Amino acid sequence: MVPTRTNVAAGIPSSKVKYSKLFSTDTGHLHLRSHLLKFKKSSTKIPYKAIACAAAQFLIGAFLVIVGCLLLAGYISKVGANRAVPVLIIGILVFLPGFYHLLIAYRARRGCQGYSYSDLPDCDE
Repeated sequence: MVPTRTNVAAGIPSSKVKYSKLFSTDTGHLHLRSHLLKFKKSSTKIPYKAIACAAAQFLIGAFLVIVGCLLLAGYISKVGANRAVPVLIIGILVFLPGFYHLLIAYRARRGCQGYSYSDLPDCDE
């Protein structure tokens, strides 16, 4: 039995790999213009209403978190934790989705892989 060479990466014996001869005019270089046309960014509709809602949630939530912290620390008034904690909790609950959706919109705008405007909620209904 004669040992055969195998392609380590694919685990295919070299006797089953098919090769093709290059054309004599092929220089091995890619024509970038023809390849770049394939990868044009598709024009997607930017959901401005969803981004505006996310920005409003972010700002209102940040305001409520700051006010809740100031109430808890006693800088605004001496109401104590019984009024400060609910303001703080509501602020966090409003802030987090706004921050998350603004982050998605930012990364979609920059073209990061895995992020698109379709990930944002649809506010056009």
